[in-house]
Amino acid sequence: MRFAFLIMGDDFNVEADRASIHDGDAQIVGVANLKEAKEEARRLQREGVDCIELCGAFKEDGAREVIEATGNELPVGYIVHFPEQDEVYRAAFSK
Repeated sequence: MRFAFLIMGDDFNVEADRASIHDGDAQIVGVANLKEAKEEARRLQREGVDCIELCGAFKEDGAREVIEATGNELPVGYIVHFPEQDEVYRAAFSK
């Protein structure tokens, strides 16, 4: 199985911020925004990726947009956390 993990943040450059292991079967790609994410998801789909996971920054609405961009033909998941860790996440991501 080939899969990709997309992380999103203003400081990512989709062309430069990417890496892979296991001969490209597992990839991580940084995207700056949702528009780039949807374009990258379509590119990954064309290249034969079987599954896409998204960082929590996408939230449910962003994940749905990536699903729509790939025609609902790939499994697309996104990371969530337990509500009791809201403060921990806010502290970590506000640095």
